[in-house]
Amino acid sequence: MGRLCRSSSPSPSRPRRPVGSWGAAKARRVLAALHRIGWTLKRQSGSHRTLARDGWQDFTFAFHDDEEIGPRMLARIAKQTGLTPADLKS
Repeated sequence: MGRLCRSSSPSPSRPRRPVGSWGAAKARRVLAALHRIGWTLKRQSGSHRTLARDGWQDFTFAFHDDEEIGPRMLARIAKQTGLTPADLKS
């Protein structure tokens, strides 16, 4: 019997971005970009901030402000929040 495999092609509603399109960024800058695209602080416990946005699941942002976030983690954050590399530029 054959095994079922998930297709690696991106879904039509969410294009897949290569990790290479992301650089590293400070957590403070990423959080500011998330606020600019509509995420709001729902609650905070220490460095764990829960962000909310209509139409999206809550997102826990668990980084200290001066922490450097690498490209792979930025890609993961983008997948859950809708963040784009252009959002970090402004």
